[in-house]
Amino acid sequence: MNRVIELNNVSWKRDNRTILDQINWQVAEGEHWAVLGLNGSGKTTMLNMINGYIWPTTGSVSVLGHTFGDVDLRELRKSIGWVSSSLQERINGSQRTQDVVISGKFASIGLYDQTTATDDEQAVHLMTQLGCAHLVDRLYQGCSQGEKQKVLIARALMASPKLLILDEACNGLDFFSRESLLTSIHQLSESPGSPNLLYVTHHIEEILPMYTHTILIRRGTVFAKGKTTDILSSETLSAFFETPVQVDWRQERAWLSMV
Repeated sequence: MNRVIELNNVSWKRDNRTILDQINWQVAEGEHWAVLGLNGSGKTTMLNMINGYIWPTTGSVSVLGHTFGDVDLRELRKSIGWVSSSLQERINGSQRTQDVVISGKFASIGLYDQTTATDDEQAVHLMTQLGCAHLVDRLYQGCSQGEKQKVLIARALMASPKLLILDEACNGLDFFSRESLLTSIHQLSESPGSPNLLYVTHHIEEILPMYTHTILIRRGTVFAKGKTTDILSSETLSAFFETPVQVDWRQERAWLSMV
């Protein structure tokens, strides 16, 4: 089976501090994974490594079948879509929403290249797919937090990535906006040719049934990984959080409460 991500004994140190320690993780083609961990656990560092922005101190990294050291990382990044809250803050609010989406084709913050009618059609198509076609011709700064996230996901899809990373996509959203965004992501996963998805969060209720696998990251190490239904248990998460917690499953989603 083809590997989308393969991290073998990966460690990363900075200022004599170990941030990632002996990470071993494989994601097969066609799998969607949730990445769960508290703030400061090393999730973002691991994402930066998958995107080729940092290099492992030890170990090997392979993404989309390309081993780091044997591939032009600038070219590889064109096949990876990454949506994060930090990206949202870098977008010029005076742009039209579809121009923000089209900028994803050029991997630029802002639109500086010549576009075509096909680009416009593709942007509208992606916005329709994500349930935000009503935002066409609106200014980005006039969108709600949830609407901005949908626009950024459409932007990430503009280059037809093979891997899409959603880094705390629901951060700052109210309950209704969160559920609307999660519904759009679920529908995206079911569309033909959809990319492999990594969904990064510290809220287990955001882990939809489509994420068949989950990896738990704690203090820079892999605490557990495997099928989501096995990983998201009261016993495993109590040990993971080092606090007694109760996991209840409703409508194929896990919900967490303190014991």
